Amino acid sequence: MTEPIVSTAWLQANLKDPNLILLDASFKEKQSNIETDLENIHIKGARFFDIKNTFSDTNNPLPNTIPNPEQFEFEARKLGINKNSIVVIYDNLGVYSSPRAWWLFKVMGHQNVAVLDGGLPEWISQKYPVEPIPEILNYTIGNFEAKFDPELVKSKEQILENIQTKDSVLIDARTENRFKGIGSEPRPGLRSGHIPGSLNMPYTQLLRNGKFLPKEELVKILKTDSRPLIFTCGSGVTACIDLIAYELIGKNPKSVYDGSWTEWGQLENLPIEN
Repeated sequence: MTEPIVSTAWLQANLKDPNLILLDASFKEKQSNIETDLENIHIKGARFFDIKNTFSDTNNPLPNTIPNPEQFEFEARKLGINKNSIVVIYDNLGVYSSPRAWWLFKVMGHQNVAVLDGGLPEWISQKYPVEPIPEILNYTIGNFEAKFDPELVKSKEQILENIQTKDSVLIDARTENRFKGIGSEPRPGLRSGHIPGSLNMPYTQLLRNGKFLPKEELVKILKTDSRPLIFTCGSGVTACIDLIAYELIGKNPKSVYDGSWTEWGQLENLPIEN
């Protein structure tokens, strides 16, 4: 994959490739302020990539945190994913949770991966076929190997250090009101505001009708310098939408602060700005 996203036309043309693995990374829980009536259908042949329960560290009190490489490898193999698999990921909200799954594969060293631009809604709008989601299926065990890349993940300690050094640009994908500390956070017990020195780029401004804006529009919106980019949000999911948008227009080194605001906002000893 030379690009982080592929079109529905590309997917339709390549669905019969024996090396292609199609993953449905939709969240099963309702997301706040986002409605969908597509919970019970999927693209034929898609395999469910369960970010919340299978591809997260469920022992961590923070939501959605990255699993260890051994867990990821084990679960990816159960889905029939191989070292040479072409992995395409979508979700039922257009572009929402699928970039998180894409990033997880990148962290685990798998480069041949892309997000379906527009996801299931775009697929349906093009009148491509769907089917009811079947019961959980068993697949031929794959030979996927996880090769963890620590450069793609940042900790709170690294974020704290970067406030001083400013070696990287920290980009927050939350809404402007949350970034500015206007009103309370959706998760209880969190302070309001943002990490000092961070820039706000709400992920919703990078999408139109569930698809990424064209590159020429992204170039006008996303202005940074040559420094590495670190992405943050509420719980490490929508940060990956911003990351892909920036990846579409520039090759700065990119990483995600996995704990994001859910971690930063609850720790009283960490600095915040409003």
